Amino acid sequence: MHPDAHTLWRLPQWAFAVLLAVLGMLGPFSIDTYLPAFSGISASLGATQLQMQQTLSAYLFGFAFMALFHGAISDSFGRRPVVLWGLAVFTLASVGCALSQSIGQLIFFRAMQGLSTGAGIVIARAVVRDMYAPSQAQKVMSQITLFFGAAPAIAPLLGGWLLIHSSWHAIFWFLAALGVVLWIANYRLLPETLHPTQRQHFHIKNLLAGYWQLGADPRFLLLALASGVPFNGMFLYILSAPVFLGEHLHLLPQQFFWCFLVTIGGIMLGAWVSGRVAGKITQKRQIRNGFVIMLCIGVVNLIANLLLTAHVSWALWPLGIFAFGWAMMVPVVTLLVLDLHPDRRGMASSLQMFIGSGANGIVAGLIAPWVMHSTVALATASLCMMGIGLVAWLILRKHWPAIGSDSP
Repeated sequence: MHPDAHTLWRLPQWAFAVLLAVLGMLGPFSIDTYLPAFSGISASLGATQLQMQQTLSAYLFGFAFMALFHGAISDSFGRRPVVLWGLAVFTLASVGCALSQSIGQLIFFRAMQGLSTGAGIVIARAVVRDMYAPSQAQKVMSQITLFFGAAPAIAPLLGGWLLIHSSWHAIFWFLAALGVVLWIANYRLLPETLHPTQRQHFHIKNLLAGYWQLGADPRFLLLALASGVPFNGMFLYILSAPVFLGEHLHLLPQQFFWCFLVTIGGIMLGAWVSGRVAGKITQKRQIRNGFVIMLCIGVVNLIANLLLTAHVSWALWPLGIFAFGWAMMVPVVTLLVLDLHPDRRGMASSLQMFIGSGANGIVAGLIAPWVMHSTVALATASLCMMGIGLVAWLILRKHWPAIGSDSP
């Protein structure tokens, strides 16, 4: 924690949470804004459905790869430079997407977007722990998740509106403009939260030692799996939105926002509950409650899809409840990850994001195309994603029962 943290930010705490949340929102905006334009882009560039799916996979794998380094670099050079450089590259990549004349060019610039957007969410997590003690950090992390949750609800609505009133190119021009606004806002407002005495030497040997220290720690790996993989239980549906919403539920592209609205409503409510109970119940109990909710609704969703034909009147609600359970527990798990090795919080945030984003990339490139044409397969895959995280948490609790057991 920065020794002078109380002097770095003079505005209300919620304003700080909004600034960091908007940084994290750049990732969902980069994905969800252009989903309604899939068919339009495909027709314009002569791309197949598989090639369009590759624009998602390229973004997610680029995000996962560079997320491995954003935090480690910030541990050496500070948080601000990484954020500002990331926003600058994202803006240029968005311009490249808008000007793309072939599917190959679009895939390339989508990968560039992925390489840069991870800086926002990775650094935001480290900044929170730089500034606040654990219980307060959980409240701020929950506030960030709360504000962050608005992005996937707004993004497809904006994307559909821009597509109808202009073209798919306008979506990427919008993202470029958003990048410019965020760069200016963070240049003016974001403080440097890493104290000079807490910086790591930027040396290959030191970096490799840090990666080995974290990667060889089974506690870290299990916590990263517990937080990152269950997210795919709902993200799978977002990735499959053109088929799940368009073909199975018979919604028009401009109606896709209902799915995101329900899902993000669950995230925002879960984040609010997480902030309210911070310091009042143990961390392990909060994580357990989140997993119980996800497990129960996952089973109910699978049974419903086995017995009934999916219909918009009920098929979206399980996603919102699942999202509620995930958002209840993920701020706590993230803080546990960051506190395992306090001297390498940036690197820990990077590796956690790398594991989660790697899982996202696998789901986008392999699992979603395989299961999206069956609602039963979607529900089964969603439950399995949650199950991986639950098993990781149960193994952690068995071998390291003290983790998350601090008294409130």
